Amino acid sequence: MPEDHIRYDLLAQAALRGVVRTVLADAAKNGLPGQHHFKITFATGAPGVVLSERMRQQYPQAMTIVLQHQFWDLAVGEDAFEVGLSFGGIPEKLTVPFAAIMAFVDPAVQFGFQFEPIGNEGATAGEASAPEKTAAPPARLPAEVKNEPPAPEGAKEPQSGGGEVVSLDRFRKK
Repeated sequence: MPEDHIRYDLLAQAALRGVVRTVLADAAKNGLPGQHHFKITFATGAPGVVLSERMRQQYPQAMTIVLQHQFWDLAVGEDAFEVGLSFGGIPEKLTVPFAAIMAFVDPAVQFGFQFEPIGNEGATAGEASAPEKTAAPPARLPAEVKNEPPAPEGAKEPQSGGGEVVSLDRFRKK
């Protein structure tokens, strides 16, 4: 297979992260339209992620946040966004670089993106020589994805599980 000198995979990933940036910037400026809300999964150990030590210990690898009813001070920059959320009744301010985002979903319209880590950080030694994977292109999510209400105030979020992120290849095989 010929070598990709242009790196279309990186260009596509950057473009899709730009879509996330645009959507969040619009929500910061105008609020969430209609029933739209966002579930954002990000790597908590990625460079530039800012969250409390308490949250980092609870979510050492990845965390999913929901921007729906109770969030504040959403600010979107060129490379990251900041948002205030409450976890177990304790307010927290998070900073999430767009490069740290692993998945972005809008359950209201069953639409989302799934990203591979930038720089192939998640590769094991055996995968290091494999070509870098690209972000999955925009896709309708499977019908199993439900519009879930946010957890009640004071409820503890699960560390993992609860839902299944399906790769685009696996989704297409259905």
